[in-house]
Amino acid sequence: MTRILRDTTFRSEPAPFNGARARLRRFVSDDDGSMTIFACFLLMMMLLVGGIGVDLMRSEMERTRLQNTVDRAVLAAADLDQEKPPKEVVTDYFKKSGLGSYLQSVTVDEGLNYRTVTAHAATKSPTRFMRLMGVPEINVPAVGTASERIANVEISLVLDISGSMQSNSKIENLRNAAKVFVETVIRPETEDLVSLSLVPYSEHVNVGEPIFDELNTNHRHEFSYCLEIPDSEFNNANFNRSLVYDQMQHFQWNYDGRNNYRDDTVCPRYDYETIAPLSQNASALKTQIGKLQPRAGTSIFLGMKWATALLDPSFRPIVTSLIGKNDIDNEFSGRPVDYDDIETLKTIILMTDGKNDRSNRIASWAYDSASDYVHWNNYNFNWYLSRYVSSRDRKYYYEADYYTATKGDYLLDQICDAAKEKGIVIWAIGFEVDDHGADEMRKCASTPSHFFRVEGVEITEAFKAIARTINQLRLTQ
Repeated sequence: MTRILRDTTFRSEPAPFNGARARLRRFVSDDDGSMTIFACFLLMMMLLVGGIGVDLMRSEMERTRLQNTVDRAVLAAADLDQEKPPKEVVTDYFKKSGLGSYLQSVTVDEGLNYRTVTAHAATKSPTRFMRLMGVPEINVPAVGTASERIANVEISLVLDISGSMQSNSKIENLRNAAKVFVETVIRPETEDLVSLSLVPYSEHVNVGEPIFDELNTNHRHEFSYCLEIPDSEFNNANFNRSLVYDQMQHFQWNYDGRNNYRDDTVCPRYDYETIAPLSQNASALKTQIGKLQPRAGTSIFLGMKWATALLDPSFRPIVTSLIGKNDIDNEFSGRPVDYDDIETLKTIILMTDGKNDRSNRIASWAYDSASDYVHWNNYNFNWYLSRYVSSRDRKYYYEADYYTATKGDYLLDQICDAAKEKGIVIWAIGFEVDDHGADEMRKCASTPSHFFRVEGVEITEAFKAIARTINQLRLTQ
């Protein structure tokens, strides 16, 4: 009994040491409070991230304010109509916005037909939270460039003067709209930079005697100056000067059954209906436009072919010759320029109130001598046939459907595609047209947004919009 007690006493540890060990074991295995520590850590991280977001948001608000001021300032300073010095304009914008000390530099690059203004500004946004990470402030830069450039521009303005234009005051609305266009694109500051070729068309296009005399032609008469262009020539934009072109027959087909009218010929006969090539004389162009009268049928494809030719470099030798004869200003020497000239915009504004129509010709046997040419100048074709030719023989006097509406649409598609392939910008205006006419014009335009379908006085707004786009102000950065 005594031995057993002695053994027990020998193996036991002191009570205080045994309790501390037990408490240590419990402490090691106890996880109470660990989430509290982790939550505190997460809270600190969230506060720090949120603070960074606040600092960044404040700096972005400052940057937006600064950038908006830069943009407004350079836009105003780059305007070619702005009379104050560009640097003064930019500086004034910053002062009035309370940001005068932030403007660092203003660079101006300008020449005869352009102005580019670049402004750099910067400030620093103090931080409240990021400074705890060693970032006391954030740089806030802003830069903007605006330019207005009146590039060299070659324009062909193609106006429908067919007989249907006499209804619903359409010819009056067209005259007003076209004059506004001329006034907008030809201004004192565009002198020697913008050339405009006016191409009136109806059932044909009278190129005018000056151009006619520069071409290889089968010259028949002096009554009018239209040329028959082979269908194959609508597949390309150039004007083939190696061809010998037949002069269009001079006659009037339209007939009301009462009079021997001859003022509505298939080839327009009056001087104000001829092409006015490469002009910058706004007064003369508006005077010519003011005289335009509706007549004959509609051949949009012929108007478009001549409009394209007047922009194609292949026409340059003709322009050079006309400059030598004082028919075109000497300042346009070298035009039409090559298509890869980055300083020149080539554009066509094609307008119609209808769609391609049929067109007939006199049979070749009845139009093959000088006396025939004079005869059909003196007589309305159908008026003469109805009085002097038996009804059974009249069909032998003409070639029906020399052009059809379907063929006209095809040729229009061909020349429009050829022009667009060369980079010519085509604007198309359908003036009170039906759906078929609208579809054809929409296809011809460079893009659907380059097509306008308008009614009445809306045509003026269409011409204004096109004119403004040609000389628009753009923010480039």
